[in-house]
Amino acid sequence: MDIVVMARALFGTSLGFHIIYATIGVGLPVMIIIAEVLYFIKKDPDYALMAKRWTKGFAILLAVSIASGTIVGVMISLLFPDFMEIVGQVIALPFQMEIFAFLIEAVFMSIYLYAADRLPPTLRFISIISVALGATASAILITDVHAWMNTPAGFNISPNGEITDVDTWAAFFNPSFGVTAIHVTLSAYMTVAFLIASIAALRLMKSKISDKERAYHKKALTIALYFGAIMSLGTAINGHETAQMLHEYNPRKLAAAEGLFETQSYAPLSVGGYTSLEDQRVKYAIEIPYGLSFLAGDRFDTEVMGLNEWPEELWPPLYVHVLFNVMVGIGSVLILIAFASLFWKHVLKRDFPGWMLAILVTSGPLAMLAIETGWCFSCIGRQPWTITDVLRTGEAATKSKSVGFLFYLFISLYVTLLFVTAFVLRFYFKRNPVSKDLKTQ
Repeated sequence: MDIVVMARALFGTSLGFHIIYATIGVGLPVMIIIAEVLYFIKKDPDYALMAKRWTKGFAILLAVSIASGTIVGVMISLLFPDFMEIVGQVIALPFQMEIFAFLIEAVFMSIYLYAADRLPPTLRFISIISVALGATASAILITDVHAWMNTPAGFNISPNGEITDVDTWAAFFNPSFGVTAIHVTLSAYMTVAFLIASIAALRLMKSKISDKERAYHKKALTIALYFGAIMSLGTAINGHETAQMLHEYNPRKLAAAEGLFETQSYAPLSVGGYTSLEDQRVKYAIEIPYGLSFLAGDRFDTEVMGLNEWPEELWPPLYVHVLFNVMVGIGSVLILIAFASLFWKHVLKRDFPGWMLAILVTSGPLAMLAIETGWCFSCIGRQPWTITDVLRTGEAATKSKSVGFLFYLFISLYVTLLFVTAFVLRFYFKRNPVSKDLKTQ
């Protein structure tokens, strides 16, 4: 396999593995805050128990997140040295700030984890809110570098390749920073909400649980559905803003996402299907008339640039249309699941039947799949550039021939860590079931 392809595969696999833990690390502290607030308002010990048990799971996952995040940092330095040379001169600030964000998260996580039972309510809130702020800030700061790669700003390159006129803050607040940071944050919150909904629904499907335990899981499911509904709707609205950002700053990526070859007004939105290079259209898609033009500019007559405006060697891989559709499709399904479930519960005032619980069980894995495909679309849709229109991936990648060995080595490591994490979580919560904690309340 080509060295550049292998380097991309190794880094992409490393990032894809880390995203699982990083996403949970961003969203779970917010769910813990919600449980703490409800306990403070309602004085219901079930909510305090939720916060306690979710914190135990968070602590286990955080350890792997730290390790995998360190690996990702090392990987990008070793696999793309020419890229890091530019990063060090232009966009190093978010990396430096992220260290302090992580420090805040780690310190207050230790306080909350080991001393929550001995802290007064005010200090409990301060601790867990600091954890959530640190985790979210850490994700946003790292995402800022990714946003800058898509819409680089804050520097110039001289004819001899020298970086000049560096403006650190212009690079930091690059054109896609705002929408990208919001999208990553909301989607992480959404994903964790649906993961908790999945677990609660799975427990409710068991017939042999006590009424007290059933009530506990119903409360957890209700929290998750409300939060998941709000965050999924927010993610969709932000997705519309992201499409408008792409239309203005990276129209090539938007054209690839929708399989649009010819520049046109009243451009249709293609749902489903796959992009055919030979036919220069999306085959087997459902077309929504004028949908893409409206998505791009809030007007049906907005002119959207097609791929044929650029040489073919500068096109992103055409399969990004499928990735984009999977991401958007899952997001739409999750909105439907959340609001339909809340309607069933609070308007029709019915308990969830088995078939609906089974659907809710799938919501967490679907949300995580949307996160993974979303990151794949964002990164692959930038190709063949590492820094859009500045540095090609082939120029940025390492020339070392040992990448293949590292690829198989780290794939084995990630698979092992996934199994170990699952084993430790299952072992801990099997030895400490919620039924046991409910009896001691």
